[in-house]
Amino acid sequence: MLDRLADRHAVDLRPVSAAARDFASRTVPVWQTMLGPELIGIYLIGSLAHGGFSDRYSDVDVALITEQGLSPDQLERGKAEAAALSGDWGPKLSVFWADRNFSLGRFPPLDRVDYLDHAVPLFEDEYVRPPRPALREVQEYLRGAPFANWAEQARRFASAMSLEPKDRKPYLRTLLYPARLCFSFVTGRMGSNDEAVVFLADGAPAGLDLDLISRAQQCRQADADPDPLFAERMKLPAQVEACAMLIA
Repeated sequence: MLDRLADRHAVDLRPVSAAARDFASRTVPVWQTMLGPELIGIYLIGSLAHGGFSDRYSDVDVALITEQGLSPDQLERGKAEAAALSGDWGPKLSVFWADRNFSLGRFPPLDRVDYLDHAVPLFEDEYVRPPRPALREVQEYLRGAPFANWAEQARRFASAMSLEPKDRKPYLRTLLYPARLCFSFVTGRMGSNDEAVVFLADGAPAGLDLDLISRAQQCRQADADPDPLFAERMKLPAQVEACAMLIA
């Protein structure tokens, strides 16, 4: 069923992500049992849908569309039951959700764009299409919490004395985020890390260290430890400043 439904959208079909897709498909009965006729659709979004999935570094992003949204209890119980299906993939499960009108839930503008452009159905009773966020809405969103959270994380890593194993994933994401930010801020689209890094080659903000971002992407593609890049952490404040100039 997943293969048949995936034909509707361009999707990264590398074997490396097959296990993650299988896990995501096995979460569908959890939500069907819990929500019954309230459930409208379940979709893959994120890198499992638009490409560039990494077994080590990516989340398993799943989007739920329901008639009335989800209560906090439903969300937590569903996430717990779904995550329990796999010790490997369960901790990486990230659930986005919205009601039929996309007026409730966890579905920021950029993720709505990803849903509109790339979502791969796991279950679909009806395709609900929200209004496409305008470029200005995407830019205002990116100027807010996403930029502030990244800048704070960058400052924290810049002053760190060592890289703990638990921080390898967030550190690599911090190094790569300028590519994703610039790509989405200029285009209003959601793309893979690969696409964003290629985009930077032709339109990077002044002062942005492209070599550092490229090496971080090579590390991610290899599912390697980012420890050799930890010495570059002092460059992060300059990366933040370069991106701040762009979004200003």
